[in-house]
Amino acid sequence: MLINLSNHPSTLWCDKQTQAAKQFGKCVDLPFPKILSDGDEVYIADLVEEYYQKIMELLSDTDIKNITVHLMGEMTFTYALVKRLTIDGIRCIASTTERNVVEYGNGQKESQFQFVRFREYSNS
Repeated sequence: MLINLSNHPSTLWCDKQTQAAKQFGKCVDLPFPKILSDGDEVYIADLVEEYYQKIMELLSDTDIKNITVHLMGEMTFTYALVKRLTIDGIRCIASTTERNVVEYGNGQKESQFQFVRFREYSNS
């Protein structure tokens, strides 16, 4: 099972990302929380615990070895949750992309991101 904890629902992924995700089994979306910018470390720790519990509820009878969490978003939350999950042996991955920028010459630009691959968060 792949738990997609990001701001990008799997139903909106490109074909390449959808195909790459199939190696992890069924994909379940868990929307990424809105993280308050003025929240302190205790706020982040509480949010991490809340989302850890949500992930555990999704697992039900699934063996932890068969779970992967795709985790992308605000860095302090992501770091803390990856750390918490990997302690329990839950594999965590990020999606990598190529960024293509189109500049319009009037100070505006548009960034387009193209999925490349999933990469596991390192424990080192």
